[in-house]
Amino acid sequence: MNRPSFKDFKEKALKDPEFKKEYEAMAPVWELRRKLIKLRIKEGKTQEQVARLMGTQKSNISRLEGGEKVSFPTLSTISKYANALGYKVNLEFDPLS
Repeated sequence: MNRPSFKDFKEKALKDPEFKKEYEAMAPVWELRRKLIKLRIKEGKTQEQVARLMGTQKSNISRLEGGEKVSFPTLSTISKYANALGYKVNLEFDPLS
């Protein structure tokens, strides 16, 4: 029995307007997580090292970067993460297309 690939599953699921709306609403969170991970790797840090710099547990960094639970991190948490890596957060707003 062939199992559908994730790509096939996603394509099928995105045909459902309600699912597509929810999926697109989460896009900023997934993009933020990708950026956090990319920044951490660029700086050569592990999750454990970032956690230590932030004064928190590795499991919190794992949850922040991971997708096991969908949540919107606070700006304070994002700022602490960036600061721990020697960066500051710069927010920009783009017009809706």
